[in-house]
Amino acid sequence: MAVRDQSTTQPLIARRAEWLPYHLPSIGEEEIAEVVDTLRSGWVTTGAKTQRFEQDFARILGVPEALAVASGTAAMHLALIVNGVQAGDDVIVPTYTFTATAEVVTYLGARPVLADVDPVTCNMTTETLQRVLTPRTRAVMVVHIAGQPCDMDPILEVARAHGLKVIEDAAHAFPARYRGRWVGTLGDAAAFSFYATKNITTAEGGMLVMPDPTARERARILALHGISRDAWKRYTAAGSWYYEVLASGYKYNLSDLHASLGLQQLRKVDRFHAIRRRYVARYQEGLRDLDAFSTPSEVSGTEHAWHLYLLRLRPGVLAIDRNTFIEELRARNIGTSVHFIPLHLHPYYRDIWGYHPGDFRAAEAAYEATVSLPLYPAMTERDVDDVIQAIHDIVGRNCR
Repeated sequence: MAVRDQSTTQPLIARRAEWLPYHLPSIGEEEIAEVVDTLRSGWVTTGAKTQRFEQDFARILGVPEALAVASGTAAMHLALIVNGVQAGDDVIVPTYTFTATAEVVTYLGARPVLADVDPVTCNMTTETLQRVLTPRTRAVMVVHIAGQPCDMDPILEVARAHGLKVIEDAAHAFPARYRGRWVGTLGDAAAFSFYATKNITTAEGGMLVMPDPTARERARILALHGISRDAWKRYTAAGSWYYEVLASGYKYNLSDLHASLGLQQLRKVDRFHAIRRRYVARYQEGLRDLDAFSTPSEVSGTEHAWHLYLLRLRPGVLAIDRNTFIEELRARNIGTSVHFIPLHLHPYYRDIWGYHPGDFRAAEAAYEATVSLPLYPAMTERDVDDVIQAIHDIVGRNCR
């Protein structure tokens, strides 16, 4: 039986029987078995499985070493520390990002200097970067929004010319490539996230990748209270009770329980990515004839990770705004999200750092018009088709 919308006498012909969540993690029996194996081993904190996870991740990216940590936020914080950011420095951050990217700058007493973004990709560009350079700028935080790589070579050129470090916030960007190179291997450091909604998950967790072996070693020490590198072994047969505190550090280590999920998720990353690409193609085909929207695309010379599918409403085509569009999808049992509310619109960044609405027009325009549709391997093609059908229904009822 068709369900009637309270705001109209027409039946909702595209309402799902069951709620489609915006995201569900793709956890299989392999992950469950790996976690059970860890529980039965008697060793649940940082240990051999975390090391294996680091090694497997590093092998995929073709880098000598990777450091598994408690979150992508922790990885960014460590990256800034070992790349020399100090109190009083400026760090450029795109305003179109999650607060963690700028938040870690404040941990060090440095100032997050916000930058606008490209109006299409929502990524920082050399132009938006150069607009906000200051004599105190020490580093640049580059965010690969939705999994679309930034145009890194020109950004790196500008950064090198000004003696700046480049940190990649690659939370959305595994696996993504830029001109044949893995995102996360392009700058002075990269932070990946394995939060529950990411392309692979450890429930909570992150990974830090850096080309400089000295910086990597310092980050590894700082990630576990600043104590000597192999201190986690002290309760094993190969370990010793004796350790030394070499620096004032943090509790940023990843446990073997979390790494157990990551070990199995890494084995599935190619399959997960292929499913995401297939669903994106289905969205593109199903939505391409609707003038009400612009759909995302993959920039030439890059391979998109497709962490997010960002659908943008064109102004003036529909009689409803983005927020109402989201509610219309909700009424049809479809979950969505918004990525992101630009940082300069949040009270903290207004009150503490002096930003105001209107400061970054491209980011604001994207925020006001964009909605993230469900996109994850645990979906089915029927789920994707339900979203497409619902959108067509909404457009049919709300076209000007």
